[in-house]
Amino acid sequence: MSASMPISELQVQTALKEIIDPNTGKDYVSARCAKNIRIDGADISLDIELGYPAKSQIDGIRKTVIDKLKTIPGAGNVSVNVYSKIVSHGVQRGVKLIPQVKNIIAVASGKGGVGKSTTAVNLALALAAEGANVGLLDADIYGPSQPQMLGIADKPESRDGKSLEPMQAYGLQAMSIGFLIDPETPMVWRGPMVTQALQQLLGDTRWQDVDYLVIDLPPGTGDIQLTLAQQVPVTGAVIVTTPQDIALLDARKGLKMFEKVGIPILGIVENMSIHICSKCGHEEHIFGSGGGEKMCQDYEVEFLGALPLDIQIREQTDSGKPTVAADPDGRVAEIYRGIARRVAVKIADKARDMTAKFPNIVIQNT
Repeated sequence: MSASMPISELQVQTALKEIIDPNTGKDYVSARCAKNIRIDGADISLDIELGYPAKSQIDGIRKTVIDKLKTIPGAGNVSVNVYSKIVSHGVQRGVKLIPQVKNIIAVASGKGGVGKSTTAVNLALALAAEGANVGLLDADIYGPSQPQMLGIADKPESRDGKSLEPMQAYGLQAMSIGFLIDPETPMVWRGPMVTQALQQLLGDTRWQDVDYLVIDLPPGTGDIQLTLAQQVPVTGAVIVTTPQDIALLDARKGLKMFEKVGIPILGIVENMSIHICSKCGHEEHIFGSGGGEKMCQDYEVEFLGALPLDIQIREQTDSGKPTVAADPDGRVAEIYRGIARRVAVKIADKARDMTAKFPNIVIQNT
């Protein structure tokens, strides 16, 4: 086509408006993801900036965008660079961000035994698998489980005598009171000591450029949850429940607590949702069904996903290699990665935190 009309930026924008991001449900123009559109004769190049980690999605997104732009009449070479850029998002009013930590995700449950710690560690691993820098803080001072789940037996070092270097496992930065005490030693502490321990673990750890810090909370709505709500900059909370009524009743209390203190609920994960017999494949809802989805409808929050009651999840986590690390290509790891992407997309939709852009204003009595 020697006498073809030159390609305009409007044609490129129009084509991009017709592509819906599979994770956000928005087109790349209205979501302001399309950057640096350059047209050189018939050749087109541009960047697609995603606000969430998407390592497993990038090739598919790039191919979709290239295929679409090639349908523009007269289009020559099309070059598309897709990348993720994670930024800090808004938290509770009056609470300062923690240095080197962009976003904090609290993983909570109303009661114990619903698989909250397992969900927290696998959510952290799934975010890391999608390309994010991820930290995991075990805030369960009385019953820390992350050292065993991550297979870490060493103690953290302190290079300056004041702060702690986070432990490393499967690409995660991790900190837990369990790294500092004997596994057999019970924490016979009152509330104020527990909340102080949490603040020190969070503030005295030298986190390194963390995109998402996942906090594995103890069950319930006690001292630690209140401290977290009032003094820790939480971007959003994930509630873990099982389908049975008693777990849902407690999960509702946890959800309402976060609502009261102004922490957004990113969504609900239903654990032990269905049991599939390893011998015959028969599916059975041992703990009931649909409870998590019903709770989501009642409170207008998102149902992030359902996980099966699976012996492998328990065996892998107990052996110090959680499912997303032990079987990254398996079905359960895929569910966790889907939950992680939804959580990251929900965070990306929130208002950005601009406090770093403003100077500190100090008012003194004179």
